[in-house]
Amino acid sequence: MILENTIKQASQLLKNKNIISHELDVQVILSDIMGVTRDFFIANSHINVSINTIKKFNHAIKRRINREPVAYIIGKKEFWSQDFTVNQATLVPRPETELLIYKVVDFFKNKRINVLDIGTGSGCILLSILKELDFSRGVGIDISTKAIKTAQINSKNLNLFHQSKFKVFDISKFNVGKYDLIVSNPPYIPSKDIKNLSKDIINYEPLVALNGGLDGLDLIRKVIYKSNSLLKRNGLLAIEIGFNQYLKVSSLLRQYGFREMSRECDHNHNVRCIISTKV
Repeated sequence: MILENTIKQASQLLKNKNIISHELDVQVILSDIMGVTRDFFIANSHINVSINTIKKFNHAIKRRINREPVAYIIGKKEFWSQDFTVNQATLVPRPETELLIYKVVDFFKNKRINVLDIGTGSGCILLSILKELDFSRGVGIDISTKAIKTAQINSKNLNLFHQSKFKVFDISKFNVGKYDLIVSNPPYIPSKDIKNLSKDIINYEPLVALNGGLDGLDLIRKVIYKSNSLLKRNGLLAIEIGFNQYLKVSSLLRQYGFREMSRECDHNHNVRCIISTKV
């Protein structure tokens, strides 16, 4: 089949299933299977696609029709200009999480620091920070063994294996070391709101990494409480939060002796990240 027609037909199939990003999804999936960039499609729209490629592509499109995220279909997601291996044990990294990284990297520029990432998942936050801070080291913890194995794969792929360690740990039981920076993207969605998430998320992403309990703040409370004893004096705590949680989380931080330094908003002007320091 001609490349242009292959893309058009698959795009229409996804569009018929109300998948808004249908054209982009098709291009990302096919470019991964063919081992080319998406730009390749512009100059080569009339080439023939091999039967083997079509078979793999059709299988992948069926998965997308079932609302499986593209990142899981191709096994990776770009974040902070790097490709991270992802799977159903890890959340798909979101662009808003990069807000947190911009701020802390700028703050610690040219410094040698010790970082703790709580609920590390794919390791994308910790590894992105370490990629920018050459002489720094970090530890990522998560309750999921499979997530930790994925983070270790990413650390090797990014040549950060010697700067990072990943361990299976519940934050409640973690008492190792003192840190200049603690980062966390904890579960923050209230249990009652989980059912309102898209099928892409509910059916495929790990709910344990999304469900923040009754008010969405169960894990955020634990992170703040533990950070109080794990952070060095004047250390930074950078935490991602959910929609409409700023006032409650800000109050919790003050309660545990933290002073807010900055807050980062998404493009809808919702506060998505709070950076505070231990007083």
